[in-house]
Amino acid sequence: MYRNSMRFIDKEVNPKQLSPLNLAFIGDCIYEILVRETLVTDANRPVNDLHRESVKYVSAKAQTQAFDKIKDILTEEEMSVYKRGRNAKTGHLPKSASESEYHCATGVEALFGYLYLCEKNDRIKELFSIINS
Repeated sequence: MYRNSMRFIDKEVNPKQLSPLNLAFIGDCIYEILVRETLVTDANRPVNDLHRESVKYVSAKAQTQAFDKIKDILTEEEMSVYKRGRNAKTGHLPKSASESEYHCATGVEALFGYLYLCEKNDRIKELFSIINS
């Protein structure tokens, strides 16, 4: 399974066997890296500005808006992963978002985690490009 990818660990993993919250755990990081890399490559600016700007993209509300941009082009498999993440019982109540936004964001993170672990980097880039447009 390991090929020219952005994975850092050579250990095999079957993303279909992971819980949706495990997928969201890694997907949160992947999404954050995409946002941070985009901001850093757009302009050289103070770290506080970068952090303030990144929060606009990684919030539950922003990830809900991101989902609205990509939902119509997701494959059946991708939509299934998103729904598993969205429907997962987090045991956590959001502070700065509605419950539905929080669950939608968890679904988006699960999707990005799944794609990352499946080494579907081109698809990650494609979806993030649409989100970022």
